[in-house]
Amino acid sequence: MLFRQLEYFVAVARERHFARAAEACYVSQPALSAAIAKLERELNVTLINRGHNYEGLTPEGERLVVWAKRILAEQDAFKAEVAAVQSGITGTLRLGAEPTASTTVALPVAAFCAAHPLAKVQVRSRSSTTELRRQLRDFELDAAIARFAPHDQEGLQVVPLYEERFMVLASGDHLTPQTDTMRWADAAQLPLALLTSDMRIRQVIDSAFADSGVEVTPQVETDSVASLYALVGDGEWASIVPHAWLRAMPVIGRTRVVRLVEPVARAQVSVAINAATPGSVVARAFVKAAMGLRLEEFFDQPLPTEHPVR
Repeated sequence: MLFRQLEYFVAVARERHFARAAEACYVSQPALSAAIAKLERELNVTLINRGHNYEGLTPEGERLVVWAKRILAEQDAFKAEVAAVQSGITGTLRLGAEPTASTTVALPVAAFCAAHPLAKVQVRSRSSTTELRRQLRDFELDAAIARFAPHDQEGLQVVPLYEERFMVLASGDHLTPQTDTMRWADAAQLPLALLTSDMRIRQVIDSAFADSGVEVTPQVETDSVASLYALVGDGEWASIVPHAWLRAMPVIGRTRVVRLVEPVARAQVSVAINAATPGSVVARAFVKAAMGLRLEEFFDQPLPTEHPVR
């Protein structure tokens, strides 16, 4: 059995099409088909159901693709480990981020790049936490930053980075002068623009409203952090955002920030990697860089803005 055969097999399973898999592997389709047929003869099993076209994996093929991904990932990890010993960490860190966690990704990325100047980083920030977990477990990502619930953590090593607290973000016209805090029940009376209900952070917000005895139906919903800020900046709407956002996206103009209380809702943001050992050297290096930042303490520092968080 050769690594090349496993690469071709995984490509077919991923693309669900022989021609596309061959193109992804930069080989001819006959060469790819012949390599997979040889793999089947060596293992004495049929891995792929074939008709005129690809018709899915056999039960044996479904099991092998899991092992093949692990074997190929370990091969890449070993190559990276050897390269790191010889010349420092190189290659590309594939980093995933839940869209609403992407506002703070720059901090650990900067720390990682400073420690490993020969490495590169590719950030993907359009996936849900569930999809990030799948990509980590299938070795399609090296690390991910998101709000991982307990049921998301199987097969992963999850390291807490910081806890989010929540703020009302609104034009001063919507807020009582000199207000230092606001109850969630009172925030429910504001004209709200919130993130869509499929996003993990919105689920935390809805839970906090429910704990305060109210249910909220926002006038505007968006799946974009930038759009949310633009809506608030227009002056017509208020929103609820994590305090960590304000470091990367400070308030401007007449916009004010007020801390939410009763209840004091919190959400844990963590970095996760595949739990397989020894695992990816670049993933381990990223976790080390992120942990060294002490983000919990960093986000508790006063904001450098003329509109302080109250």
